[in-house]
Amino acid sequence: MPTQQIGVLLFNGFSNHCLANTVEPLRAANTLSGRDLYAWEFLGLEDGTVTSSSGLPVTPHRRVNAATGDLLAVMPSYGFRDLGGWRTQFALRAASHRFAALAGLDTGSWLLAEAGLLDGHAATIHWQELTPFAERFPEIDARRERFVIDGPRITCSGAMAAFDLVLHLIGRDHGQALALDVAHLFMTRNSARSHEGGAGPSAKAVNRALALMQEHIETPLPISALARRAGCTQKALETRMRAELGATPATVYRRLRLTHARKLVAETDLGIAEIALRCGYGDPAAMTRAFRAEFETTPRALRSQVA
Repeated sequence: MPTQQIGVLLFNGFSNHCLANTVEPLRAANTLSGRDLYAWEFLGLEDGTVTSSSGLPVTPHRRVNAATGDLLAVMPSYGFRDLGGWRTQFALRAASHRFAALAGLDTGSWLLAEAGLLDGHAATIHWQELTPFAERFPEIDARRERFVIDGPRITCSGAMAAFDLVLHLIGRDHGQALALDVAHLFMTRNSARSHEGGAGPSAKAVNRALALMQEHIETPLPISALARRAGCTQKALETRMRAELGATPATVYRRLRLTHARKLVAETDLGIAEIALRCGYGDPAAMTRAFRAEFETTPRALRSQVA
């Protein structure tokens, strides 16, 4: 898949938190995969600096009317009702022909709706604005969800939901294993698994199993023991993890161990045999074979690249 081009359209009063939660997972996906999966640029309606709600100035790379790409993320926050004039509507409608998909982040859904770009679509917005949003735009199927993807229209409900959304997109486009790696890098157990935040019994069992896997990298537990300690049967855990992460517990566990091995290879001087032991492999050759199958390189080759 070619590098996905993402434009982030910033307005005065945008949320630093929302911006970071959108861009940082993309940066992490590039870093962890060793490939340029995503490229992004900051855009403005006009030339000049825009300032966040907390006073952070950002100078966009260029105007939105000169940009094209795979996704345009529309990112206002506070004061969004004052931003939806005809210039904004015209710019967004024109952008809809140059970007494959449009995303309204935080209160960006309101601006997309005013431009008529969410008509007939399901959408969400920051939940404090959901009721007025539904009343103002009855032609939109307003939903109380963390994020909604409806064809080429994407909406999410706030800064934390932006992180969940981007994890979901990474998993959808490049595999749940990478999304899981990104989630662990940011020390969150949310693995982009649901629009509603993953708070149900199924998600709790999966979260508990993931925590146990992390705690037992050096001495891996049998999947049956993981399931028992997570409070379910092995069959139930396999079913739930396939549904939540798109992979079996054994596959996820192996990925976690190999990701830890990759970190040790790249960031320490430990020998390959010692790294194998620390990642639950009694045989360094077995770890090397698994490493190559997972990352398309060997531990020694990776170490020579980062040296």
